[in-house]
Amino acid sequence: MIWRGLYRSALAASRPALSLYLKRRLARGKEDPKRFPERLGHASIERPTGPLVWIHAASNGEAMSAQPLMEALAARDPDASILLTTGTVTSARLMASRLPTNAVHQYAPIDQLGPVRRFLANWRPDAGVWLESELWPNLLWEMRDDGRPTLLINGRISERSFQRWRRTPGLARDLLGGFDLCLAQTPREAERLNRLGARDADCVGNLKFSAPPLPVNADLLAALRHAVGARPLWVAASTHAGEEEIVADVHARLAPQRDGLLTILAPRHPVRGDAVAEHLRGQGFRVARRSETPTPPPDAEIYLADTLGELGLFYRLSEIALIGGSLIGGVGGHNPVEAVHLGAAPLFGPDMANFETVADELLQAGGARRIESAQEAAAAVAALLDDSDARRAMSAAAADVAARNRGVAQRVMQRLEPFLPPVSKPVKRAETS
Repeated sequence: MIWRGLYRSALAASRPALSLYLKRRLARGKEDPKRFPERLGHASIERPTGPLVWIHAASNGEAMSAQPLMEALAARDPDASILLTTGTVTSARLMASRLPTNAVHQYAPIDQLGPVRRFLANWRPDAGVWLESELWPNLLWEMRDDGRPTLLINGRISERSFQRWRRTPGLARDLLGGFDLCLAQTPREAERLNRLGARDADCVGNLKFSAPPLPVNADLLAALRHAVGARPLWVAASTHAGEEEIVADVHARLAPQRDGLLTILAPRHPVRGDAVAEHLRGQGFRVARRSETPTPPPDAEIYLADTLGELGLFYRLSEIALIGGSLIGGVGGHNPVEAVHLGAAPLFGPDMANFETVADELLQAGGARRIESAQEAAAAVAALLDDSDARRAMSAAAADVAARNRGVAQRVMQRLEPFLPPVSKPVKRAETS
């Protein structure tokens, strides 16, 4: 109760600043103006009748991890409903065409009591599932006060986050200890969660391995392959500010020895496309933008993939993928499994804190390479471009790691079962003779 009082008092005091912050997000296109009332707890669609399981996934990566879980829930009870909440415009757009037929999306309410209570009063979830690490206290406390199960799935806590949580041990025990089920991505993270106050946190694997391969439009892929032809190419995916310079450096090192080299650069946030293109052109590179040119012209050196939801296209086009968010400190890296599923050999930098066990397993199997600098990245890309046998062996080793971990969604569902609403109608199974 002490922590509740402190947290809610702090939120009340920060309400003017929060209002200003949200207005700035709206102005920058980081909030959806048509659906902004959802952030204040006002539903934009009616609640479906019957049982409803709520899944909260912060952004793109968590939403993709939720997909196999939603499909399993839909198969378990076709008459029940699933509510998926996220907090970003990009994740809402990404999931618009990927939800099961009995699932709906809403933006998560801000963690003020009014929006939270409006949200829960409308949706009345029978159970709430949190993915990974975005734990909003008021949402959790209000769910628990209503006697509804709260479940943490694919929990993630890096060493940095663990040390931060240790500064507020009472709040950590309150939030984590209240979960009816706590499943971490790795045994190491389960141990950290237990030390912070979770009840019997366990690990059944990383749900990201169960996510389906990123989708692709076959016609677009065929058009790109035709346009690229035999040009050597590689992709740098989900890059952040400061990483595009490294990618450009790699291209500059490799291009003189590889005629027609094409570097595909996909920023994590496509809204940065203007700034990235201007910077690269200022460095003398010939840049074509996906948002303006459906295929890269023959003279383009860097093809800027400044569109949303097309990594499935570029991972299929390239057999080499540098995973962004890992080259500079503080981001923690992005999901290498998406590249692995589509046959691209992954490279990543020193900071893979968000995927430390996945990265370690890939490295130990020979299914990935870690690079520490632009010079090392250039050497790794060059080696994979020039040695198709080594490239295929690396991709195969990575695929073996993914295959060994593919059954995680089923194991998660087994652990969720005691906390889910009863099945409204048993699913009929085909008789076998």
